[in-house]
Amino acid sequence: MRQLFAALTLVLALGGCAKDLPYADLKAKYASPASRFMTLPDGVGVHYRDQGKADAAPIVMVHGFSANLDAWEPWVAQLGPDYRIITLDLAAHGLTTVPAGYQVTTEGQVEIVDQLTRALKVDHFVLAGNSMGGGVSWNYALAHPERVRALVLVDSVGLPPAPKAGEKPRGEGPPLVFMIMGSSMGRAILKQINPRPLAEKGLKQAYVDQSLVTPALVDRYADLALAPGHRELLMSGRPGPRTPVTPATFQAIKAPTLVLHGEADTVIPVDAGKALAAAIPGARLILYPGVGHVPMEQIPVKSAADVRVFLSNLNP
Repeated sequence: MRQLFAALTLVLALGGCAKDLPYADLKAKYASPASRFMTLPDGVGVHYRDQGKADAAPIVMVHGFSANLDAWEPWVAQLGPDYRIITLDLAAHGLTTVPAGYQVTTEGQVEIVDQLTRALKVDHFVLAGNSMGGGVSWNYALAHPERVRALVLVDSVGLPPAPKAGEKPRGEGPPLVFMIMGSSMGRAILKQINPRPLAEKGLKQAYVDQSLVTPALVDRYADLALAPGHRELLMSGRPGPRTPVTPATFQAIKAPTLVLHGEADTVIPVDAGKALAAAIPGARLILYPGVGHVPMEQIPVKSAADVRVFLSNLNP
């Protein structure tokens, strides 16, 4: 409790309060020529991009918590010449809008992926997800197994690593924002404060390579967190799964699965990636020494090459 109070005091001192930014301003700054917008049947106004080789096998990519579809642009550049790449902003992220009264849940995020892909007439696709987006992806594979050709899970949420007796915590531990989100007081404060100091600190931990955490990257995370209603939605609690997640949960995944994980990840430790790969029947695991939470951005050439090899071995 004392550590949490100190963290909250520091956040308030560094950040102060900040107002939401108008969607029009954010769209003008962060939409690209490839950006598209679609209102789904449930009223979600999803921001997505449909890039790469239009008539090729499709890959749908789902970003992590507090990120947006830009996180996948390095893979779009690497894989786009040979695959159709669809990226999207989840609810309460990026430039996606939601109707009044909307509540963010994993099931709701799965529904956004389903509604968008059906509207685009993409019926059988590879599904890739990073971090929270990995959780959305494997939940989608469980809910709609007939639509998922393969899974690529990048530093994904899933199974916590089994505790080891006497083992000391490694590295810095998870980003400060996740510790603060664990308390109702912390979430109430996060709904009001300027997210920039937390974003910068969290990004430096996640990316490991400090040179990648540019002012433009921090701007994007901080600005999009200030989209109307995003802080309120994200800090209203992150509902857990309706049933406990155990290794048995993943036995029902039939899609060929590639698990990629950075060994230096302090957000989701590498042992969690190993546990996830062990739980999914036939999953292949690739670990990256010295790499953090976002291999697709930190080592895009190597990680995309591993994905390409995996995809080349899939049945048509």
